[in-house]
Amino acid sequence: MRRLLLAAIAAALTTPVFAPAAQAQAPACTPRVPNSELVKPGTLVMSTNPTLPPLQFVNAQGQLQGMRIELGTEIARRLCLTPEYVRIEFSAMIPGLAARRWDMINTGIFYTEERARMMQMIRYENNAVAISAARGNPKNIRGVDDLSGITIGVELGGFEERQTRAISAALQQRGLQPMNIRTFDNFAVAFQALRAGQVEAVTSIDAVAAEYDRRGDFPRVLHGLNPTPAALAFRSRTLANEVSKVLQEMNADGSLKALFDRYGVGLAEGGFAVVGPQ
Repeated sequence: MRRLLLAAIAAALTTPVFAPAAQAQAPACTPRVPNSELVKPGTLVMSTNPTLPPLQFVNAQGQLQGMRIELGTEIARRLCLTPEYVRIEFSAMIPGLAARRWDMINTGIFYTEERARMMQMIRYENNAVAISAARGNPKNIRGVDDLSGITIGVELGGFEERQTRAISAALQQRGLQPMNIRTFDNFAVAFQALRAGQVEAVTSIDAVAAEYDRRGDFPRVLHGLNPTPAALAFRSRTLANEVSKVLQEMNADGSLKALFDRYGVGLAEGGFAVVGPQ
């Protein structure tokens, strides 16, 4: 049964999906981005890994849901483009962007200067790392030092893995036992491992850990660690500039804050400026 579940998750994450029928048609207006800057004419193709409820996930009907999905669909609408989503593991997103498989990474990728040298990035959302424990918090994790020696799961290749390794190294430098870090293809599999007792904690982000806590699945025992802005990422500077304008418009009319408030997410500072190679 567990193998079947993991196979289903893997299949879902490699399947291109389109916006719901009610949202699939772009409005009758002139697209703000030329087709030469897009993977598909008249379409905004976005990559996402829908394993992070409530920000991006698949509901019981197999539909993409969450704050980032709503944001991407609204951005496409305001650009007069048809939204299209590709479900893919995070580790494939940056190479796929460079290979023109999609126009925009819409998965809350954490901003770093290294990444901004490779692609166009717009910081739009504030986030921080959080730790979820097994139900009942049997390891009694109350502070960072309590992570010493535990087996912890995290998604492969992301900011969360980097921060987990930094925390583990800091523990070791202070004479404590480092964590045993296990990486997984995505957060859904990492949390499944926590449920199965294969790891003792999982590193994710605040909003995701809070959602699992709210559901009564896994308590969020630590949060607010290493706050860092998340970003949208692009290959095309032209597209990035237009998306930046849309975010500024949404911020001015209050719709962006209203969306973020519904999900308990904070706006990043910086005015949605595009940062990347010229």
